Amino acid sequence: MTVATRAPERPAVVSAETGAGPRSRRDRAGLSRLRPATAAGLGLVTLWLSLVVLIPLAAVVVTGAQGGWSAFASAVTSPAALSALTLSAGLSFAVALVNAVVGTTIAWVLVRDPFPGSRLLDHVIDVPFALPTIVTGVVMIALYGPASPVGVNLVGTRVGLFVTLLFVTLPFTVRTVQPVLAALDRDAEQAAASLGASGRVVFRRVVLPVIVPAIASGASLAFARALGEYGSLVLISSNIPKQTQVASALIYGKLEDATNPVTSTQQAASLAIVLLAVSVLVLVAVELLQRKGARRHV
Repeated sequence: MTVATRAPERPAVVSAETGAGPRSRRDRAGLSRLRPATAAGLGLVTLWLSLVVLIPLAAVVVTGAQGGWSAFASAVTSPAALSALTLSAGLSFAVALVNAVVGTTIAWVLVRDPFPGSRLLDHVIDVPFALPTIVTGVVMIALYGPASPVGVNLVGTRVGLFVTLLFVTLPFTVRTVQPVLAALDRDAEQAAASLGASGRVVFRRVVLPVIVPAIASGASLAFARALGEYGSLVLISSNIPKQTQVASALIYGKLEDATNPVTSTQQAASLAIVLLAVSVLVLVAVELLQRKGARRHV
């Protein structure tokens, strides 16, 4: 007599997210649905960024492109525009280089070589962030104007523009490098020093490769801020065409031109597109540099 046996039932696959039942094809592919709270948060973020960032930028691009390529090229290649753009880019690049060196030095002193009063200095560094830009212009005029207490008049000079931009961009590199230095594991430095490496060698071979992405990030932020700065420069620059007129001042002048407002607005938007494109390219380049540095240290 043969006894029929039933094959054991296969246990149902329990989904890690639903708790029961087999996973759908989308789940197996790793494409799980967004939770309601996540979807609402994503929608809010998208809406906010669209209203505050994307739509205004799109409006500038559309305005600058209204006259076609010929009008755009004419607006950005006029002698006044080329002079203002070149001056802004050159000053911004020089300011970024100085900030990369001085900002890193200040961050190093605050983290590695604290001194009495270093906490006060740490707070003072953020003052340029807190000051309205026009107040910064007044400060520069008071210190380096015709009635300068130090006997230095920088009004209407490119040196005055450079010093002012150094003031407003001071915190960027300091604040990006400082936390990286504070979180840096010092075992590798101590090991290199125990093997006879000097302080310079330890910094160049051990510390510098780790903080280079932070230095580049701070310098790029300083470059982008200096490139579009206006309020702090409007007083000390005197807005002399082809001498101390920066791109942001030229844009403002175009917008104030009442003789042909449509054309002037299009020209101002064209110049703004150039500044926007340069800033975006710099930030993208720094992002790629940071990712490359992160992969190198994994």
